Amino acid sequence: MNNTRITLAALAAGALFGLGLAVSGMTDPLRILGFLDVFGDFDPALLFVLGGAVLTTMLLFRFVLRRPSPVFAERFQMSDLRSIDRPLLLGAALFGIGWGLAGYCPGPALVGLGVLSPETLWFVPAMIGGMLLHRLLRGR
Repeated sequence: MNNTRITLAALAAGALFGLGLAVSGMTDPLRILGFLDVFGDFDPALLFVLGGAVLTTMLLFRFVLRRPSPVFAERFQMSDLRSIDRPLLLGAALFGIGWGLAGYCPGPALVGLGVLSPETLWFVPAMIGGMLLHRLLRGR
């Protein structure tokens, strides 16, 4: 495969994803924290964004997998894991704690970094540090 085409496709997909996050307001950490505050000032906007993503996936995923291969790869890379284990639960818990404390997950954090949102100036380095720590611990 042509690396330039793959890079441009990844850039376009990332830009489209970032635009969708920005248009839906999901780059605002207060909106996310409002969604997580179910007993306080609850903001259901994220529920509609998540519902739209699930509905789109349910409708289109089967058509994508009917293709013999992805457009820019030789084969689909599907996980063969079929169980819930300790690393999955620990990772999900850490993700949830970080999301609840900061109101960011990786996608919106990178969009926020692109517009120099002050919170992302500490969140993104912490996120990268967590990724590097995971890679170091996973190597053992």
